[in-house]
Amino acid sequence: MAIKTVARQSLTVIDNRTGKAYEIPIEHNSVRATDIKKIKAESQDGRPEDETNQGLRVYDPAYMNTAVVQSKITYINGQEGILRYRGYPIEQLVKKSNFLESAFLLLYGELPTSPQYSTWQDEVMHHTYIHSDIEGMFKSFRYDSHPMSMLTSAFATLGAFAPEANPSLRGQKLYTNAASGDMEALASLDKQILRIIGKAPTLAAASYRMRQGRPFNRPAQGLSYTGNFLYLLDHLSGSEYRPHPVLEKALDALFIIHADHEVNCSTATVLQVGSSLVDPYSVVAAGCAALYGPSHGGASESAIRMLMEIGSPENVPAFMKQVERRERVLVGFGHRVYKNIDPRSTAIRQLAEEVFEVTGRNQLLDTATTLAKYAMESEFMRSRNLYPNVDFYSGLIYQAMGFPLDFYPVLFAVPRCVGWLAHWRQQMLNPSGVKIWRPRQLYLGHGEREYVEISERDAKEKIGIFDAPVQVSHGGDSKRNHLATYKDERGDFLKPKL
Repeated sequence: MAIKTVARQSLTVIDNRTGKAYEIPIEHNSVRATDIKKIKAESQDGRPEDETNQGLRVYDPAYMNTAVVQSKITYINGQEGILRYRGYPIEQLVKKSNFLESAFLLLYGELPTSPQYSTWQDEVMHHTYIHSDIEGMFKSFRYDSHPMSMLTSAFATLGAFAPEANPSLRGQKLYTNAASGDMEALASLDKQILRIIGKAPTLAAASYRMRQGRPFNRPAQGLSYTGNFLYLLDHLSGSEYRPHPVLEKALDALFIIHADHEVNCSTATVLQVGSSLVDPYSVVAAGCAALYGPSHGGASESAIRMLMEIGSPENVPAFMKQVERRERVLVGFGHRVYKNIDPRSTAIRQLAEEVFEVTGRNQLLDTATTLAKYAMESEFMRSRNLYPNVDFYSGLIYQAMGFPLDFYPVLFAVPRCVGWLAHWRQQMLNPSGVKIWRPRQLYLGHGEREYVEISERDAKEKIGIFDAPVQVSHGGDSKRNHLATYKDERGDFLKPKL
């Protein structure tokens, strides 16, 4: 009987600079960057800044192939189009679960039992109220402020109302002590999670109502998480408000889909900031700031703006010709992770049709349908694995439900708080402790130079557009001030500068 030989789980690297061989262990199909650092050589090009004698570095702009954490939360297989929360396929959760149940799953690893879910739901909904002073903070914003700016500020402000939750005030091990079984630390950690998840819809709705010039609503008792959110957004007068069940279900499903997506841009930001052991409110505010960017949370908004620019179904072929000539950018198709169909878009496609049956169709939806059909039949698109992604369909649902475009990132941020907090909780409960994230760089600038006195400096012969500040234009008041004469605080008389 033949004996099967098991290959060694290691990588052999030969450094051609020195001729030395290194055996680097492979674990879970990965190698440790610190093992790569053991590969050293003396400098050969006269650049001490390369620090070759301190070990080889791994250069990976934009984290294209870098694993920064070990996680048990979300699994993505971009080649196969798979997304699972704690092992459960996203399609099953969208069809059978609800947002708060999926939130419990992401945070604590298992689907809750009936008693666990009842307690969990009660606790989250108990924490939906916000301090009246936070409402005052919202009122300090301009009427036309972007709601994402308001939400980011609101989460940071929320932390100021919970000094007992701030490691800078209560000790840096306030949360990390939970990893060793400290129940007081664990209770404090989970209480902040309840507060943030509970208050997220209230803060988001306040940013919306502020833009609308409407008074803030108080959270409603007896409604679901998303039903309460719709109440906070839309209720004007009367009693026994109930959102339309199809719209409530659609928003709940979108919340499940947007709850987590592994270590994406905002989640990486959350973990980077969290590694400093700052409070979770600051952590979530940092996540919101990252999500605010048009390449992340603003993708649904960009997809709708693109459809509005296309205008009508008959304009789709001409637009796609421009895309194929690389004259235009197609938004809402393809994904950096998924090289196949985005499983999230599959999960909500039917849901989108149900929403359209309630809200009615319009030219934008017809344009989107035509564009999706054209893309599925286009060899240019298929050869590049460019299929409609979750941003395409979620943007259409939000548009059909009547949400303003600049509110889309807020609708993304509310459920993503769960994913951020799940990863933050996992980070705090690491038995090995929390190391502050401190990536390295490849320094390509000048070597050591001697300081030159200002009177002895010569202007560079060739100066590029990036080598000096660009001339900034000022308003009319600045021009008038430049024409005025006055004495400064030192008593020196200043003449006009123009």
